[in-house]
Amino acid sequence: MLTFGGVGGLIVGMAAKDLLANFFGAVMIYFDRPFQLGDWIRSPDRNIEGTVEQIGFRVTMIRTFDKRPLYVPNSVFSSIVVENASRMTNRRIKQTVGLRYQDAEKVEGVVKDIKAMLTLHDDIDTTQTMIVSFDNYGPSSLNILVYTFTKTVGWVEYKEVQQDVMLKIVEIVKEHGADFAFPTTTLQFDTPEPLWSTP
Repeated sequence: MLTFGGVGGLIVGMAAKDLLANFFGAVMIYFDRPFQLGDWIRSPDRNIEGTVEQIGFRVTMIRTFDKRPLYVPNSVFSSIVVENASRMTNRRIKQTVGLRYQDAEKVEGVVKDIKAMLTLHDDIDTTQTMIVSFDNYGPSSLNILVYTFTKTVGWVEYKEVQQDVMLKIVEIVKEHGADFAFPTTTLQFDTPEPLWSTP
């Protein structure tokens, strides 16, 4: 009977511990405000990503992007890193544009025109870091780094802006008479020496 009572007390104690941990987790969420209803959050520590739909005393319900409900104990949020994507101020565009080695003399002009295009683009935030520069020599390409930020943070709108920027880069490259590089392999065969010499 004592053993049963001891085990029962242990179970109750563990349940109470989890309940308190989740409660204080809810209190932490309430006061620290790492996220709120409607926020898109994710954690690099756990496989957690989606939109916050409900914050309870014990669990927080997150709707994943494939529309599954994910119930996360509130105590978990006190021990993991949470990234709140809904609070970003801009979205980043980072692309590498690879030109052919035969277009080396055209790289400078392409870089200049891409930067001018981004500076005049209505959806690019010119107050943020903008880099357009010849970055490195690739195995089969001269690589230009394009690094900038959009004004919008909406995912769909961001993808549309990124597409517009990339299509304009294609136009600029073509206007300069250059072209994009693609991986190539050069095979060199030495002429074999004859097995015997002609008298």
